Formats: sequence, C-alpha cells, structure tokens
Amino acid sequence: MKALQSIAACALLISATASFSHENTGHHGHAPTAPQQQAWGIAGQAGKATRTITLRMTDDMRFTPAHFEVKRGETVRLRVENKGQVLHEVVLGTQASLDEHAAMMRQHPGMEHGEAYMSHVKPGRKDDLVWNFNRAGSFDFACLIPGHFEAGMRGSFTVTP
Repeated sequence: MKALQSIAACALLISATASFSHENTGHHGHAPTAPQQQAWGIAGQAGKATRTITLRMTDDMRFTPAHFEVKRGETVRLRVENKGQVLHEVVLGTQASLDEHAAMMRQHPGMEHGEAYMSHVKPGRKDDLVWNFNRAGSFDFACLIPGHFEAGMRGSFTVTP
C-alpha cells in the first residue's frame, strides 16, 4: 500500500512540475528554434531593434494604438502591456492566418503558444516581442483568446517599402 501511495505522490509531483514549466507567458523560455519567415516578417534580435512601440491591451477588448506603421527591414520591439484584469495576447499575422488561429483557439482554449510572433501577457504584466518587418504590406494583429477576437480585439499595421 505504501508503494502505491509513493507512486501516486511522485506522479502528482511530476505533473505539477510539468504544469508550471508550461505556463503561458509568451515566447520566452522556450527552446530556441530557427526563425521562420512569415508573410509579415521574421523574428528579430533584441539588440537590433531601432525603436519600441508600446501596444496596450485592455478589458474593453481594445489595443492602443489600433494601428501602427513601420518601414520594411525595420526591427522593432513591441512592448505589449496588459492593462486589464484578464489574460490577453497579441498575435501578428494576416487576416486569414488570424481567422484560422482564432478557430483553433475556440476548439482548444488552453492551447499553448511558442511562436515568436505571439505573446500571452498576464494581467498587469508586460512582454517584449521583437520583430523584423522585412515584408511590405498591410497586416493585422489580434487577441485570439476565445471571445476577445470576436469582441473586436484586433488592430492593423502597415509595412512601407
């Protein structure tokens, strides 16, 4: 009987440790992977950021600013601040990629994120997302937590040539 209790205690300890190690805190803490080119750019290096744009997220399901502009080739630090009382996230992408990801989030609301173009931010916290905007065009960003996207928590950005 004691052996069974010991096994159960070990299993509980292992599962608790694993759950803490997979906390949704943005892209930090994940194993480094090679940056992947996206239609809207590629992960940037913090030391190459030429400026910082602060994106504020609030519980009225809005981003401030709701639009920003950058120049093609510019590496920018997006400082993402959660001014609300609930978890929010920012995900960069195209309207089609955001629509697809939002549908996945509705089916799997606890889905973890690790891509460099997205960040979960707990209430009252902030995170930095560094991005090289190396493709010109008009793109979007949104909070894809179920209900937030549908409530209009989205914005856009333009990358000028």
